[in-house]
Amino acid sequence: MKILLIEDVRVERRKIKRWLERFGYEVIEASNGIEGLKLYHDHAPDLVISDIVMPESEGIQLITDLKTADPHATIFAMSGAGRERGEYLSLAEGIGAVRSFVKPIDKNALLKAIKEFFPDKPLLDEQD
Repeated sequence: MKILLIEDVRVERRKIKRWLERFGYEVIEASNGIEGLKLYHDHAPDLVISDIVMPESEGIQLITDLKTADPHATIFAMSGAGRERGEYLSLAEGIGAVRSFVKPIDKNALLKAIKEFFPDKPLLDEQD
């Protein structure tokens, strides 16, 4: 299963990527919405996990663009943008994100959501 992970903070992006890869997911990385949209079209991932507040095309615009290009795209949104994060995440769900997460992201909640939306995709056991 391919996941496109879009996060502008490199340390956070790499941390989530490594964790997802331990479960056997193929993770494609993007650092902003423009790059993410291009990689979506190039790689046709099963799932997009995107930050909302980013430079160079933020997550709300990205979700709008993805849903316009592919109404069936499965998108999870995440935000750690202070007190506004709830508003950002509500807006993200209103325009097409199927789940939203407050950062720092709860890895178990993320895994549970992935299993819910992709029950036929087997996972590897987590390795330490």
